[in-house]
Amino acid sequence: MKYFKKILSYGIPYIRFAFLNLFFNILYAIFSALAFVGLIPMIQILFGKTNKVLEEPKYEGITNLKDYVENFLNYKVTYYINQDSSKALLLVIFIIISIFLLKNIFNYLALYFITFLRNGVLRDLRAKLYQKIVSLPINFFSEKKKGDLIARVSSDVLELQQSFLSILELIVREPLTILFTLVIMFSISTNLTLFVLIFVPISAGIISIIGKSLKKKSEKVQKEQGQFLSTLEETITGIKIIKAFNVENTFIKKFMLSINRLLKFSNELINRQNLASPISEFLGVLVIGVLLWYGGRMVLIDESIDGAVFIAYMGLAYNILTPAKGLSKAYYSIKKGDAAAKRIIEILNVEDELKNIQNAKEIRAFDKEIYFKNVFFSYGKNIVLNDISLSIKKGETVALVGPSGGGKTTVANLLSRFYDIDSGKIIIDGNSLKEISKKSLNNLIGLVTQDSILFNDSVANNIALGNLNSSIEEIKKAAKMANAHQFIEELADGYNTIIGEGGNKLSGGEKQRLSIARAILKNPKILILDEATSSLDSSSEKLVQNALEKLMENRTSIVIAHRLSTIKKANKIVVLDKGLIIEKGTHEFLINKDSFYKKLVDFQIF
Repeated sequence: MKYFKKILSYGIPYIRFAFLNLFFNILYAIFSALAFVGLIPMIQILFGKTNKVLEEPKYEGITNLKDYVENFLNYKVTYYINQDSSKALLLVIFIIISIFLLKNIFNYLALYFITFLRNGVLRDLRAKLYQKIVSLPINFFSEKKKGDLIARVSSDVLELQQSFLSILELIVREPLTILFTLVIMFSISTNLTLFVLIFVPISAGIISIIGKSLKKKSEKVQKEQGQFLSTLEETITGIKIIKAFNVENTFIKKFMLSINRLLKFSNELINRQNLASPISEFLGVLVIGVLLWYGGRMVLIDESIDGAVFIAYMGLAYNILTPAKGLSKAYYSIKKGDAAAKRIIEILNVEDELKNIQNAKEIRAFDKEIYFKNVFFSYGKNIVLNDISLSIKKGETVALVGPSGGGKTTVANLLSRFYDIDSGKIIIDGNSLKEISKKSLNNLIGLVTQDSILFNDSVANNIALGNLNSSIEEIKKAAKMANAHQFIEELADGYNTIIGEGGNKLSGGEKQRLSIARAILKNPKILILDEATSSLDSSSEKLVQNALEKLMENRTSIVIAHRLSTIKKANKIVVLDKGLIIEKGTHEFLINKDSFYKKLVDFQIF
């Protein structure tokens, strides 16, 4: 339960609801036990066995409270029996109904307050998980499956929703119900109650043996849930490719294998969990059976206990069975919840390797240059950049060209600090990148990628991500500069049009122009264009290229594998191949010598 205990710490802000739940659970437990005691006078009246008390008893302190209450009740019953037996019966029935009514009111109030605690904790957990996921570096997501992360935020947290309620029942309500019931049972007959308690450790031992394997089985189920959600997410994302290559059956088989494993693991888990109820009930009935034999002898042979009292005692003994069954179910549920808690805590405990250093610098301007000094970077054992040194002056346009896999995009990713370099330095205006706060670095840089990342929101809100404080006039101005205003106005709801997941209601060129409008609105000091027009048709490319040229005016720009007209205009062309800078210079300088760049131009390979 070590992981589950960590989850419980999230309940501290809602501790007042826990105390209210505890208070009403105590009342519930008391009245649950009293409900069966209240049956004794009614049974005695029905069988004519009432212990008649003719004088009103006197209260002599809390130590004699039980005798006082019993004698006072018998006094009232005796009084009404002497007048009319039906009135005495009505009095007892009224008392019993009142006790059961109060018991159920307190039960509702206990559940009412625990709801705020439980749901508040779950809300905070989801918020913490989401904030953690958003804050983690890019390399974390390259190692984790999206479906598995979704499963942890959704199904694992839902598993805790059940388990969290179970732990509160385990430590509060059910034990209190058993405790108060046992107190009354001891007050009726010590021998009978001790006889019952002999069987409790036996039952607990059997339940514990069954519960030990639940955590491991639950981990398998939750892991497989993440696997099939990952397959589902990949299928939806890549549905065009799946259909185009006629591999629907391949993915169906992959999905079926996953859900068949999930079925197997779920069946094993649930069947083991389902043992809780029948085993605990059988053990309870076994106790009741032995109790009937032992107690029946005390009534019929020894006559050491009244028959009406024994019937009520049997009710009290059975009253222990329900919370005992609840405890066993809660125990199993907590074992499952601990497995879910482990998966959640794993995410919450992930260290952000790229977090800000202490007293990180806040820079608001870019005045001089960006300098890559002897930069090395690798993905695992694969070296991607090898001793890169590069200077980019303020206001320059630098084009990065070269074969695919040469390291062009990696240079942009390192400047954006999506990853940290292995060695060397990246310096902006004399400040090492690691010394600059991530937020201020992100404010300096604008990014337009090949894949236009848009969200299922309105056109205006997608553009406004560049500057959340912008007015609609500023949004429209940015759209006009990006050659996007005209097609936006033609949409059904103009700037309020919802563009669908990933902007799937728009064409490639339209999505790219929205991305450019977003970058224009941000007005970054440093601009990175990562193959921003490579996937467009010629007519869309012309509109996007025109928008990009406007965006690049009077701005420091790093252009990756762009069209030749843009590369020609660059102040500096850097040719990368296999992680090495093999050439630098202007278009004219490189084209006039037998360069690698000249071969790229001749073959139109960028």
